Amino acid sequence: MAFNYKKSTTFRLLQAAKAQRARSGGHLMRIGLHPGQELVLKVLADGDGKTMSQLALALGVQPPTVTKMVTRLSSQGYVRRQVSDTDGRLARVYLTADGRELIQSVDRAWKRLEREAMSGLDDKERKKLRKLLRQVERNLSQTGDADEDEEGEALSETDAEHDSPERLLEPA
Repeated sequence: MAFNYKKSTTFRLLQAAKAQRARSGGHLMRIGLHPGQELVLKVLADGDGKTMSQLALALGVQPPTVTKMVTRLSSQGYVRRQVSDTDGRLARVYLTADGRELIQSVDRAWKRLEREAMSGLDDKERKKLRKLLRQVERNLSQTGDADEDEEGEALSETDAEHDSPERLLEPA
């Protein structure tokens, strides 16, 4: 029997991520940002003066992606790059006054998105969902050394239904 990907948890996760990115993009567009740029601002707000490598690590992206985001944010006047005083090979990125001011709008957009995404879930369900998503993230972040047999990895329809998001959120 063929694997019914539409009943898999990972497919639902993918669809939720796509919907989140689209909705987030709409909120961010209203304040002049593209998805991902707000994360650069938030990371810098937590600790200004990061190198491009530090930003890439904090954001979980490749350095060329950070370079592109910082270039755009710099042209918009939200960040500035400054060559390190101690090492001319390093450039540090700092928020500008406009960038610091924009953080408040980013926070409002995130709060709005959180309300929309979590609508219909009570506090206990939200907490459980956060916990489950952290575990999925850890699972997917680990590097697997050995590839299992495809049949060993495939979920049956029964497994997919048993592990549905609704089932996972039920109290134990």
